Amino acid sequence: MRLPLIAALTAVMVLTSCGGLRESRLNPFNWFGRSERVEKDAFGATKPADSRELVAQVLSMEVEATPQGAIVRATGVSPAQGYYDAELVPRPVDDKGVLVFDFRIKAPPYQTAVGNQRTREVVVAAPLSNIALNSISQIVVQGASNARSSRR
Repeated sequence: MRLPLIAALTAVMVLTSCGGLRESRLNPFNWFGRSERVEKDAFGATKPADSRELVAQVLSMEVEATPQGAIVRATGVSPAQGYYDAELVPRPVDDKGVLVFDFRIKAPPYQTAVGNQRTREVVVAAPLSNIALNSISQIVVQGASNARSSRR
Protein backbone atom coordinates (compact mmCIF):
# COMPACT_ATOMS: atom_id res chain seq x y z
CA MET A 1 0.00 0.00 0.00
CA ARG A 2 2.82 2.36 0.80
CA LEU A 3 4.77 1.77 -2.47
CA PRO A 4 1.84 2.63 -4.82
CA LEU A 5 1.18 5.79 -2.81
CA ILE A 6 4.81 6.90 -3.12
CA ALA A 7 4.80 6.08 -6.85
CA ALA A 8 1.57 8.04 -7.39
CA LEU A 9 2.89 11.09 -5.50
CA THR A 10 6.16 10.97 -7.46
CA ALA A 11 4.27 10.78 -10.77
CA VAL A 12 2.08 13.74 -9.82
CA MET A 13 5.11 15.84 -8.84
CA VAL A 14 6.97 15.00 -12.07
CA LEU A 15 3.99 15.82 -14.26
CA THR A 16 3.29 19.14 -12.54
CA SER A 17 6.91 20.23 -12.98
CA CYS A 18 6.74 19.72 -16.78
CA GLY A 19 4.72 22.91 -17.20
CA GLY A 20 7.75 25.04 -16.32
CA LEU A 21 9.78 23.56 -19.17
CA ARG A 22 7.19 24.72 -21.68
CA GLU A 23 8.04 28.39 -21.07
CA SER A 24 11.80 27.96 -20.57
CA ARG A 25 14.60 28.72 -23.03
CA LEU A 26 15.51 25.01 -23.03
CA ASN A 27 12.42 24.27 -25.13
CA PRO A 28 13.47 24.60 -28.82
CA PHE A 29 9.98 25.78 -29.81
CA ASN A 30 10.62 28.95 -27.77
CA TRP A 31 13.92 29.86 -29.42
CA PHE A 32 12.48 32.34 -31.89
CA GLY A 33 9.14 34.10 -31.69
CA ARG A 34 6.90 35.40 -34.45
CA SER A 35 8.49 37.70 -37.00
CA GLU A 36 7.92 41.42 -36.80
CA ARG A 37 8.28 44.24 -39.27
CA VAL A 38 11.53 46.24 -38.97
CA GLU A 39 13.09 49.10 -40.88
CA LYS A 40 15.12 47.85 -43.81
CA ASP A 41 17.90 50.46 -43.50
CA ALA A 42 18.65 49.40 -39.93
CA PHE A 43 20.91 46.58 -41.15
CA GLY A 44 23.15 48.51 -43.51
CA ALA A 45 23.44 48.48 -47.25
CA THR A 46 26.40 46.74 -48.77
CA LYS A 47 27.18 46.26 -52.42
CA PRO A 48 25.87 42.80 -53.30
CA ALA A 49 28.20 40.23 -54.82
CA ASP A 50 25.06 38.59 -56.19
CA SER A 51 23.62 39.83 -59.51
CA ARG A 52 20.07 38.94 -58.45
CA GLU A 53 17.86 41.71 -57.10
CA LEU A 54 16.12 41.84 -53.75
CA VAL A 55 12.52 40.62 -53.70
CA ALA A 56 10.06 43.54 -53.81
CA GLN A 57 8.45 42.83 -50.42
CA VAL A 58 8.90 40.24 -47.66
CA LEU A 59 5.41 39.13 -46.57
CA SER A 60 6.30 36.70 -43.79
CA MET A 61 9.23 35.00 -42.10
CA GLU A 62 9.25 32.06 -39.70
CA VAL A 63 11.98 30.19 -37.85
CA GLU A 64 11.05 26.54 -37.30
CA ALA A 65 13.04 24.39 -34.87
CA THR A 66 14.42 21.05 -36.07
CA PRO A 67 16.55 18.43 -34.26
CA GLN A 68 19.61 19.64 -36.21
CA GLY A 69 18.96 23.38 -35.69
CA ALA A 70 16.35 25.52 -37.42
CA ILE A 71 14.86 26.33 -40.80
CA VAL A 72 14.29 29.96 -41.78
CA ARG A 73 11.32 30.18 -44.17
CA ALA A 74 10.28 33.41 -45.88
CA THR A 75 7.55 34.41 -48.32
CA GLY A 76 8.05 37.36 -50.64
CA VAL A 77 6.30 39.07 -53.55
CA SER A 78 8.08 39.68 -56.85
CA PRO A 79 7.27 42.70 -59.05
CA ALA A 80 5.86 40.49 -61.83
CA GLN A 81 5.33 36.83 -62.68
CA GLY A 82 8.20 34.66 -63.91
CA TYR A 83 10.88 35.52 -61.35
CA TYR A 84 13.00 32.51 -60.40
CA ASP A 85 16.18 31.31 -58.68
CA ALA A 86 15.14 32.68 -55.30
CA GLU A 87 17.46 32.22 -52.32
CA LEU A 88 18.09 33.54 -48.82
CA VAL A 89 21.67 34.82 -49.03
CA PRO A 90 23.25 35.13 -45.56
CA ARG A 91 25.52 37.94 -44.49
CA PRO A 92 28.11 37.40 -41.74
CA VAL A 93 26.73 37.43 -38.19
CA ASP A 94 27.54 40.76 -36.56
CA ASP A 95 28.95 41.21 -33.04
CA LYS A 96 25.42 41.69 -31.62
CA GLY A 97 24.37 38.23 -32.83
CA VAL A 98 22.21 39.48 -35.75
CA LEU A 99 22.10 37.28 -38.85
CA VAL A 100 20.75 39.10 -41.92
CA PHE A 101 19.50 37.21 -44.96
CA ASP A 102 19.05 39.04 -48.28
CA PHE A 103 16.01 37.60 -50.10
CA ARG A 104 17.43 37.48 -53.65
CA ILE A 105 15.50 36.61 -56.81
CA LYS A 106 16.32 36.64 -60.52
CA ALA A 107 14.23 38.51 -63.08
CA PRO A 108 12.94 36.64 -66.13
CA PRO A 109 14.82 37.31 -69.39
CA TYR A 110 11.64 38.61 -71.03
CA GLN A 111 8.76 40.85 -70.01
CA THR A 112 5.96 39.06 -68.16
CA ALA A 113 2.49 39.93 -66.90
CA VAL A 114 2.14 41.40 -63.43
CA GLY A 115 -0.81 39.25 -62.31
CA ASN A 116 -2.32 39.26 -58.84
CA GLN A 117 -0.24 39.01 -55.67
CA ARG A 118 -0.90 35.30 -55.12
CA THR A 119 0.68 34.42 -58.48
CA ARG A 120 3.79 36.45 -57.63
CA GLU A 121 4.47 34.97 -54.18
CA VAL A 122 7.76 33.12 -53.77
CA VAL A 123 8.68 30.90 -50.79
CA VAL A 124 12.30 30.12 -49.87
CA ALA A 125 14.02 28.45 -46.93
CA ALA A 126 17.51 28.19 -45.47
CA PRO A 127 18.80 25.75 -42.83
CA LEU A 128 20.78 26.77 -39.76
CA SER A 129 22.73 24.30 -37.65
CA ASN A 130 22.70 24.18 -33.86
CA ILE A 131 26.31 25.34 -33.91
CA ALA A 132 25.41 28.43 -35.95
CA LEU A 133 22.42 29.15 -33.71
CA ASN A 134 24.66 29.39 -30.63
CA SER A 135 25.93 32.81 -31.75
CA ILE A 136 22.62 34.12 -33.18
CA SER A 137 20.10 36.12 -31.16
CA GLN A 138 18.14 37.69 -34.03
CA ILE A 139 17.39 36.66 -37.61
CA VAL A 140 16.40 39.25 -40.24
CA VAL A 141 15.15 38.65 -43.79
CA GLN A 142 15.19 41.76 -45.94
CA GLY A 143 13.74 42.65 -49.32
CA ALA A 144 13.83 45.83 -51.39
CA SER A 145 11.09 47.68 -49.49
CA ASN A 146 10.95 46.02 -46.04
CA ALA A 147 12.48 43.50 -43.68
CA ARG A 148 11.08 40.94 -41.19
CA SER A 149 12.82 39.98 -37.95
CA SER A 150 12.56 37.29 -35.30
CA ARG A 151 14.38 37.34 -31.94
CA ARG A 152 15.23 34.69 -29.39
